[in-house]
Amino acid sequence: MKVLVFGLGALGTVYSCLLKKQGHMVVGFARNSKAEQIRKNGIKVCGIWGKHETKLDYVVSGTEDIQDISFDLIIVTVKSFATEDVASQLTKILSPETYVFLAQNGYGNFESAAKYIPEERIILGRVIFGAETISTGVSKVSAIADDVILGNPKNLIGLEILNYFAGLFNSAGVPTRTSTEIMKYIWDKIIYNSALNPLGALLDVSYGELTSVDHARVLINGIVKEIFAVINAMGQEPLTPSFDDYIQFFYEKLLPPTGSHHSSMLQDIRNGRKTEIDSLNGAIVRLGREYGVSTPYNEMVTLLSKAQEKLSLSDK
Repeated sequence: MKVLVFGLGALGTVYSCLLKKQGHMVVGFARNSKAEQIRKNGIKVCGIWGKHETKLDYVVSGTEDIQDISFDLIIVTVKSFATEDVASQLTKILSPETYVFLAQNGYGNFESAAKYIPEERIILGRVIFGAETISTGVSKVSAIADDVILGNPKNLIGLEILNYFAGLFNSAGVPTRTSTEIMKYIWDKIIYNSALNPLGALLDVSYGELTSVDHARVLINGIVKEIFAVINAMGQEPLTPSFDDYIQFFYEKLLPPTGSHHSSMLQDIRNGRKTEIDSLNGAIVRLGREYGVSTPYNEMVTLLSKAQEKLSLSDK
């Protein structure tokens, strides 16, 4: 299989390394500043899935370098605010047989990508394993709460195709399965990320440290309750349909295996990068206004996160 991994951050490094070690042709797309270092040193993965090291077939910084390659799969791991721009770039290299796997956080990635890519070629993924960047081209898998879930929101891709890709990922060491109800899983991940990601960044702590404090749990519960109200107003539902059932599952099942993980938003703040707050709590605020639902907890967290982001960017 010929694979392009667009974005060689924490998640992209894991996918590109493990797929290459499985024998696939893998091309990595990274900024010039990273690309040369990764070409020279290769990529590495450590953590709970063991130690892995390899070199990719190519590492590029522009689509003009790979226009002659017919990719079977493109894995997009960039931040959600870049989805639309990346999708527009991919139109230059997409073949009629190419599938695009969006392995990202937040709400709206499918809609942004579909402006440029046919909906029947887009695979949406719920990724809930934690990966942290140690250095350029080096990623640590620190936690996993459940399998990766693959699906298409409108079920325009047959299960046999989705199962084929899930099998490839499983063979490479990334636990993966498929679903005809992918948006339920996406909503569950949005709730999870919105509850933990910004607060973990604002307080500079791991998920376990964050949720050990009663005051933080009050904030988390308020954020989650508002998201449930927004989802209900939209006529949609997450995998766990009631707030009470979700919050119990959240604290008892989801958190324990990810307690040592630090949020990707915290990693962004530490490195002076833009965060994904607009596709998480910020998206809930926008949807709340659209559907007439009050979201003061999510609005407060969004404003604080934007202030933190601006301050961190001004320091770099």
